[in-house]
Amino acid sequence: MASRRKGRILAFQALYAWDVAGTPLDELLDFSWLDEDKREALDDEVRVFAGLMIAGTIGAIERIDESIRRRLEHWTFERLKRVELAILRISVWSLLEQADIPAQITIDEAIEIAKEFGSEDSYKFINGVLDGVWKAERKAD
Repeated sequence: MASRRKGRILAFQALYAWDVAGTPLDELLDFSWLDEDKREALDDEVRVFAGLMIAGTIGAIERIDESIRRRLEHWTFERLKRVELAILRISVWSLLEQADIPAQITIDEAIEIAKEFGSEDSYKFINGVLDGVWKAERKAD
């Protein structure tokens, strides 16, 4: 598994922990929430990439959540499952802030993470929301 994929999965898991358990940012960034073997096996590239996504997403959470809210059709933000919300949050941050990563890669990675960790059809929902965010951002440029 590529290091950026691992970093995205770690960032997704950290955002989930932040949302559900209120895990503080410093604990998320030191990866103390991982078991010791996994934490020791993290290479620097994965740690840095995941940390950037975690801190960036939490730092821009209001903007990210508003962007998600604007793209929801026939659904309320409060009804979002926490797994889907965590995937959407890191992916929206990436679309908004990581111009060096093509949008299609960000969206494809989000879909793959949703297939692995989400419910049966969550990847379709995530694809639709992220596509809407990306199209709106392109129009704004």
